[in-house]
Amino acid sequence: MSGNLTKLSARSSITEFVILKHFDVTINPPKPQIIKEILWSPPLVNWVKFNSDGASLGNPGAADCGGIYKNSNSDFIGAFAINLGVTTTLCAELIGAMVSIEIAHKKGWRYLWLETDSMLVYMAFTSHKIVPLHLQNRWNNCLHLISSMHFYVSHIFREGNKCADTLANTGLSIVSHCWFSQIPANITADLVSNKPGLPSFRVS
Repeated sequence: MSGNLTKLSARSSITEFVILKHFDVTINPPKPQIIKEILWSPPLVNWVKFNSDGASLGNPGAADCGGIYKNSNSDFIGAFAINLGVTTTLCAELIGAMVSIEIAHKKGWRYLWLETDSMLVYMAFTSHKIVPLHLQNRWNNCLHLISSMHFYVSHIFREGNKCADTLANTGLSIVSHCWFSQIPANITADLVSNKPGLPSFRVS
């Protein structure tokens, strides 16, 4: 019985193909999925790498941001989460980056690598027009801070930014802001996978 069903299905497909060709219907086969390997890389010796993220439940909507700092051994050295109230996704992403820079400056970390999954934040370091007017003074202050530092910024896909993404989402559950000097339980698994360089995968 199953053999007959297979033959029937094949005949049906061939018939449909012939009909479509008769009416000059273009057949576009589905594009194959591409799987990309996403790796989080540690910074150089004496550098601090911080990943930041921001999110908004609506645009604008209830928003938050978060970030995590690690050293050249991929060791956790601090993290933060902030409830931003109501704002846009872009503002949340930018504030996450600015807070990361401000904290690093206060900590005396002068070799800094910022990594973000927001292409707009990445581009804002060279195109200030991206920054909304009400954030430009603070943004310019951050640019002044990094001008006296060794600073590098890069983009990573969200799959490689899971710790910062989780911390950002934590912001909605707190009243204002929180600094973590110990590893938060909700990022432990992702932190453990980052340390030995285990990859995440992105399907596109």
